[in-house]
Amino acid sequence: MLALVSALGLSAAKADDRPAALIISQSGLGDQSYNDLAYEGFKRGLEATKLEGRPIESKEVVAQAVDILRRASDANFGLVVDLEYAHGDALTEVAKDYPDTKYVILNQVREGANVASVLFQEQEGSYLAGTLAALVTTDTSIKGINAEPVIGVIGGTKSAGIDKFIAGYMEGAKAANPDVKVLVAYSNNFADPAIGLQMTKAMFEQGADIVYQIAGGTGMGVIQAAKEAGHYAIGVDTDQDGLAPGSVLTSMIKRTDVAVEAMLKDYAADTFPAGKTAAFGLKEGGVGLSEMEHTKELIPAAILEKVEAAKQDILSGKVQVWNVVTQGYPDWLK
Repeated sequence: MLALVSALGLSAAKADDRPAALIISQSGLGDQSYNDLAYEGFKRGLEATKLEGRPIESKEVVAQAVDILRRASDANFGLVVDLEYAHGDALTEVAKDYPDTKYVILNQVREGANVASVLFQEQEGSYLAGTLAALVTTDTSIKGINAEPVIGVIGGTKSAGIDKFIAGYMEGAKAANPDVKVLVAYSNNFADPAIGLQMTKAMFEQGADIVYQIAGGTGMGVIQAAKEAGHYAIGVDTDQDGLAPGSVLTSMIKRTDVAVEAMLKDYAADTFPAGKTAAFGLKEGGVGLSEMEHTKELIPAAILEKVEAAKQDILSGKVQVWNVVTQGYPDWLK
């Protein structure tokens, strides 16, 4: 249970400048990924608007979804930004009871006169990651690459929000190399690096030499396994290339910081997009690959040119990457 009012010491404020809350998702702060990047944007937003605010973190963030949201709403927060994907139904329910509180839900669309939804086109950035991985995986001139056309991906849970990444990755990989095999697994945990390490080693044993992690803190184990085996991981959400220089091929960056900061600024300016959906894709700079600071020199120019061509195809609309959240599951990913 969270004693938010007393613990945070929040006092009454004017209706138009009440504090903001950021509900941290199940992988927690310190994940060096989704939550940490969003929190950076939250802090920037607070500084820019001069608002007060706090992150809310709980080990029971999924099990106590309604309770956490109600306590945040009762604690005089005027804006509640929720990073937890599993909170969709709970937030919709709670928002109806607090019409004077504004809510932001990420990675899904929820209805509500006081609810703003934020979507990222993760499938677009993941398509580029898959394109790169499929082209690299058979180029044995690159250190750590074997001749087998096998790559992997580990998601934190089986859900549309995670499979949105996976579908894009698979689609990009198959477009670049129809013969590539994509190993898919789910850790069912976002905060256990040991599981990530074990699962990645198993994929390496099956011939993979590149594994994309979409598992929060569990993904740290994916990166560690790549470092130990001399193969490659692909990071997610933030630029994770520097966590194991030379072992992270690239990172699919999802600019949650930009989105969260924008929502705080809109709230403070009384331009909050209630009842609307904001989209951040490749075109908006909301997703994309890292600069590959530690690996770019290893990759042949011809491969990098093909990845850039794939990017331009998405930007031009020539390629429209499958979106599991809005289109459902394709036959090749169930």
